[in-house]
Amino acid sequence: MNKVVKLNQLWQLTVALFREIIREPGVLFWGILFPILMSLGLGLAFTKKADVVRKIAVINPVELKSAVTTKNIVADFLKNNCEKNSTGNNSTWNWKYVIRDEKLGNSIFLFYEMSWKEAMQLLKRGTVNVILLQSEGSVEYHFDPMNPDAQLTYLKLGDFIGKGAVLPAAASAEIKPLTVKGTRYIDFLVPGLITMGIMMSCMWGISYGIIEKRSKKLLRRLVATPMKKSHFLIALITVRIIMNFIESAVLFIFALFAFKITIQGDISALIIMFLAGNIAFAGIAVFVSSHTSNTEVGNGLINFVVFPMMILSGIFFSYQNFPDWSLPVIRNLPLAMLTDGIRGIFNEGAGYPEVILPILILLSTGIIFFAAGLKIFKWH
Repeated sequence: MNKVVKLNQLWQLTVALFREIIREPGVLFWGILFPILMSLGLGLAFTKKADVVRKIAVINPVELKSAVTTKNIVADFLKNNCEKNSTGNNSTWNWKYVIRDEKLGNSIFLFYEMSWKEAMQLLKRGTVNVILLQSEGSVEYHFDPMNPDAQLTYLKLGDFIGKGAVLPAAASAEIKPLTVKGTRYIDFLVPGLITMGIMMSCMWGISYGIIEKRSKKLLRRLVATPMKKSHFLIALITVRIIMNFIESAVLFIFALFAFKITIQGDISALIIMFLAGNIAFAGIAVFVSSHTSNTEVGNGLINFVVFPMMILSGIFFSYQNFPDWSLPVIRNLPLAMLTDGIRGIFNEGAGYPEVILPILILLSTGIIFFAAGLKIFKWH
């Protein structure tokens, strides 16, 4: 008899806890539906495509210091073997060449004609990974030798550029490893890690901290005090910005000594950009945590903000790898805007003219979300 009673108690307790969970719609959404949506998005983004697109910068001969007097192998190949962009819109690509392979998938090479300065800028941003030019009697390939994708692009290019020409490509090609500051992968990665740290620190340090305090009834005790909501939230944001500054400084100092990374742009613009990014994500964090007291729902809300931006915003790899139709949306994400700005100051020598618009947008984003979060903020 006692055994039956105990089993019934266990059953009733299980049912009660289950009902407690299913009565919270947010838990069901973030625990069941959101992982499905994330897997769908990641699957579309990272599923192996049949065609691999590789982008190459071709230096305009007019931009070269010395005119090419010998037969231009590169120009002849582009003219005779590649599809020319007939739309007249050279902002996409100038020539296209396709290597067809039914087993391994097609390799599509898009060639962009530009100046050396433009090519170096796109190389630092990860848009292109090889710069191709025709020098006196030889084809020159400029790329980061530590980039395996650039090496593969070079190997495939060298296999077909020059075929049928007077000078074989293998005999006339010359590799020019790039040692310019800002072209290494570590130069690309460190600014991204700094900006990702800002987002993660604000979203988890502020949002989850507020939600957890509210769930434990700690915020309820503050209602009786004369403290204003705005003072409480601004204090949290101030502490978080100070911590983010310390963490980012430590990361930069490590990269400085370990990898000789440098800041090529305006340091004051970098500091303002850094503060604008902190304010933007702090405002978003306050808005996300302003109403809920359920930690599971809070987890879902934070992940909803963090994961898509962490994947899309070009932290670990260039977002140029995503489809062209998605790029205007990705560039305007707060994390992408912050990363592009800080990366531009680090690697491209950017200053206030280049980053003033992202700074204003990030500041406006933070202020708007903070004001909205303050309006609906509840202590309990």
